[in-house]
Amino acid sequence: MTLLLFAMPKTTAAQSIQPPIAKKVPKVDIVHGDRRVDQYHWLRGKTNQQVVAYLKAEDAYAEAAMKPTRPLQKSLYQEMLGRIKETDQSVPYRKGDWLYYSRTEKGKQYPTLCRKLASAGAKAKEQIVLDLNKLAKGGKYLGLGAAAVSDDGNWLAYSVDRTGFRQYTLQVKNLKTGRSGNEKIEKTGSVAWAADNRTLFYTVEDAAKRQYRLYRHAVGKLGEDPLLIEETDEMFDLGVGRSRSGDYLFLGSTSKTSAEYRFLSAAAPLGEWKMVLPREKDHEYDVDQHGDRLYIRSNKAGRNFQLVSAPIADPSPKNWTVVIPHREKVMLSGVDLFRDFAVVQERQDGLPQLRVVDLKNWKGKKIEFPEDTYDVFPAENAEWVTTHFRYGYESLVSPRSTYDYDVASGQSELLKRAEIPGGYEPADYVSERLQARAGDGTKVAISLVYKKGTVLDGSAPMLLQGYGSYGIPEDVNFSSSRLSLMDRGMVVAIAHIRGGGELGKPWHDDGKMMNKKNTFTDFIACAEHLIAKKYTSKDRLVIMGGSAGGLLMGAVTNLRPDLFKGVVLLVPFVDVINTMLDETLPLTVSEFEEWGNPKEKEAYQYMKTYCPYTNIEAKDYPAMLVKTSFNDSQVMYWEPAKYTAKLRALKTDKNELLFKINMNAGHGGASGRYDHLKETAFLYAWVLKTLGK
Repeated sequence: MTLLLFAMPKTTAAQSIQPPIAKKVPKVDIVHGDRRVDQYHWLRGKTNQQVVAYLKAEDAYAEAAMKPTRPLQKSLYQEMLGRIKETDQSVPYRKGDWLYYSRTEKGKQYPTLCRKLASAGAKAKEQIVLDLNKLAKGGKYLGLGAAAVSDDGNWLAYSVDRTGFRQYTLQVKNLKTGRSGNEKIEKTGSVAWAADNRTLFYTVEDAAKRQYRLYRHAVGKLGEDPLLIEETDEMFDLGVGRSRSGDYLFLGSTSKTSAEYRFLSAAAPLGEWKMVLPREKDHEYDVDQHGDRLYIRSNKAGRNFQLVSAPIADPSPKNWTVVIPHREKVMLSGVDLFRDFAVVQERQDGLPQLRVVDLKNWKGKKIEFPEDTYDVFPAENAEWVTTHFRYGYESLVSPRSTYDYDVASGQSELLKRAEIPGGYEPADYVSERLQARAGDGTKVAISLVYKKGTVLDGSAPMLLQGYGSYGIPEDVNFSSSRLSLMDRGMVVAIAHIRGGGELGKPWHDDGKMMNKKNTFTDFIACAEHLIAKKYTSKDRLVIMGGSAGGLLMGAVTNLRPDLFKGVVLLVPFVDVINTMLDETLPLTVSEFEEWGNPKEKEAYQYMKTYCPYTNIEAKDYPAMLVKTSFNDSQVMYWEPAKYTAKLRALKTDKNELLFKINMNAGHGGASGRYDHLKETAFLYAWVLKTLGK
């Protein structure tokens, strides 16, 4: 007899639709003397047809529950599509003899990668480097991994993922003939060309999706490639790359808290990889090259990093020269080296900065920006010898723009601003930056945006987002899709909570490991501040977060279910303890340095106080939408599936709980741009329905 692991309640036409009910099949574990019972462990059976049937039943229930919103979903989709220039082209950038760009065409899901000979000027003919639409034919998902062109411009190394599980197959295409070779190398990650235009270095993953081996490949050669280096420490991942000068290849072996780099002359691909600095506990660094010196960004002198230079012949600390000292209030995020200048990326007061400096004295100018809240980042800068630096800029009200900064004049030239069809006017919207105060007195920034004229008396609906993990800043960005919410009177806000990187590494440190709960209390403080200042109210507030931000959503909802009208959890990391106890899963071992190792009693006891799945109780919860993908390799589908099943069984309210799963995608959802817009329309429709809009 087959055990039926879920049931669909019978309904009549007069009855409302009901969700599937997952059966309880107890799995008992004893951890540090603590008896843990997981009733829904069986949902991990990805190949079990009853599991698949249950997931599809949940998705069908979500679709049925949202059926009344289909006209709204259609309207939202058409609105969002109407704000996209469907046939468009990126700003070309130079690499060698060619100008590279991508273009999109109306009706096609994916971009086409193209190039033209720079010397041909206006008469240049377009050459298609890679047509992702052709590659995607016959499948429901396509993700592009690597796309690296050899120095002579004749070869393209590219990799694609066709499931969403981030397993990439590497191929080499002859750009003269337009044909790909017979070599197909599975489960690859980073790739880099040597200077001979025939040798390719690449990394591959192990069973836990850790990039752990470096190989060398000769173009056109079939058979086994030589293994060069294997990383045996499960805390570390390998990544290979090339300096902008083209002189050297670098191989990084990095964990969350330390690093080790090797280098090799790009002109001698059969040579020996040499060590920059051996790994050392809690020493994070990265490296680049200029002439006969290495430039090393290191945290030896402090958490916010310094920049030192050292001779390539012996880059050990005894030969270091400090170029940019460590600063307590300024995070050194990165350095871009060019032949005649450098661009220093920094973070100060929660905002990114770009500083263009003279290599002789490392003094220079900060690029000024017109808004108080914005995001800025390096764009495509492939050339070593150049007089310009290209960067991208956007804000909550300013569409993404591409600029060239003239190093000699200090002036920025606008090359392209994303066109928003339909007459978008930035002046019609208001962007603000507030500060909430956490329980321990820490000031936490909030960025928000809304349409001018929105009444701020507590009646406005709000979508509040957050992340707060891995030291990743939650930078503000422009979203033409988000206009559909603001045009309906919503305020959209972002909480810049601890655990992120807005204020450098100390901000990250204060929201990870045994400080993780600061992330959650910061977010709650932000919500309370926004309510107190009458930007919204409890019954008008929906919160949203994805991945580690989904953990945030689950934790704060357990802590303060009364504070929110609705919660959106996207590919949420909600089963923290069970996942971190399973070292066979992707990411688990390397992330002991972000969350802790529950095999250690103190870490387990702390995790137990906030793990969303562990702390679901028999009490009222807000309305909730949980979204995931069947082929997600970063947060396995069963985490949100188990979370939903347990929540259904225990919660005491009648508020809506929907579980939406894409059976043909990975962590980022649908890969095609039109399909992705449809997913956004579904999400926004749920938010608006929940708020009665």
